[in-house]
Amino acid sequence: MPNSPLTPGIVPGRLPAEAYDRNFGDLYPPFDRHEAAVAADRCYFCHDAPCVAACPTAIDIPLFIRQIQAGNPEGAAKTILSQNILGGMCARVCPTETLCEEACVREAAEGQPVEIGRLQRYATDALMARGIHPFTRAAPTGRRVAVVGAGPAGLACAHRLALHGHEVTVFDARPKPGGLNEYGIAAYKTAGGFAQAEVEWLLKIGGIRIETGKALGRDLALEDLRRDFDAVFLGIGLAGVNALAAEGEDCAGVRDAVDFIAELRQTADLSRLPIGRDVVVIGGGMTAVDAAVQAKLLGAENVTIVYRRGRAAMGASAYEQEHAAATGVRIITGAAPLRIIGNGAVREVEFAYTEEGPEGLRLTADTFRLKADQVFKAIGQTLAGVPEGLKLAGRKIAVEGPGRTSLPGVWAGGDCAAGGDDLTVTAVAEGRDAAEDIHRKLMAG
Repeated sequence: MPNSPLTPGIVPGRLPAEAYDRNFGDLYPPFDRHEAAVAADRCYFCHDAPCVAACPTAIDIPLFIRQIQAGNPEGAAKTILSQNILGGMCARVCPTETLCEEACVREAAEGQPVEIGRLQRYATDALMARGIHPFTRAAPTGRRVAVVGAGPAGLACAHRLALHGHEVTVFDARPKPGGLNEYGIAAYKTAGGFAQAEVEWLLKIGGIRIETGKALGRDLALEDLRRDFDAVFLGIGLAGVNALAAEGEDCAGVRDAVDFIAELRQTADLSRLPIGRDVVVIGGGMTAVDAAVQAKLLGAENVTIVYRRGRAAMGASAYEQEHAAATGVRIITGAAPLRIIGNGAVREVEFAYTEEGPEGLRLTADTFRLKADQVFKAIGQTLAGVPEGLKLAGRKIAVEGPGRTSLPGVWAGGDCAAGGDDLTVTAVAEGRDAAEDIHRKLMAG
């Protein structure tokens, strides 16, 4: 939000110019060859491989680590990418601490797992640095598929369909492809323009055309796509943002955390991005943590996350919570917002402590206030609009099996579809599996 007479505390340039590059550089530098070899040597190459079972895309982790150990990182990358075509991004943003690394035998025995995520990055970065695309497209089938949404699910679906020889057109509402990988993930996790570099690399398979600035319901009608294409995949994400439902929500200085993160990701000079001195983030998921940490890295003096339930219920992992705390973010749990106080612009936020009861969460009479000149809402997202004829499961598109919706010829996956976790790696798996189902359907006649 630009600085204005109503928001005097929200200003750009809170830090020396050189601090921005340092703060928003790679969170964890990549392994060099020796470090990768040492990390690979720690793998037991388990017969039952619990790490593979814990990976939503079922990457053969022992195999790719053995390939790194043998000095073949490009071969390791192909093993990874055959299951997860966005393996480079997932190596950076996947919560490995609660998936493959948590299942690692060394984690159980020593409390220090094999660093699977960093090894995965080492392998995929090595292959991408050489400009290699390790897959060859099949002969053209003559079939055309529309993919709506160029996020992780849509890109994974498009690549797998193109690999099978189909012609794919990907439509996306935003100016750039990538979805949350481009617009919704903390900049320090995807430094160096990696999201766009990965998309460009993925498109080397051929057979994929991307059209940006095309939104479903505004520029595209599902009935037209069903008529003009042999199949349709919806990976439209969750563009709607839940309302805070608190008095004063319309005060200047209050905005959606997803918009803040998107603006930050698209700002070339971070010293020009305004940030408050006292920032409050309401929510407990990854969006809340990413917004809070980046507010601190931009120079906010006091940043506080407030979540209505306990820490164990937070959507952000314990690792991410610890990272936020180490950055200087305070986390308050068991409190919900009552009202935002200000005279045009936010000055304070009043909260009530909560407690769990037989009928669920309830507010207590015990309240407190936090000083704030900027408030970010990170309380969840929802579908912005549902095309007619699609059944819902709760607030998401209902699907069966590998993404089949209630409409014949239409599949869905990623955050917009019911079931699964709202993770990049899960979206990739859903897009990939839907593509395989679409391929079987198309080739069956």
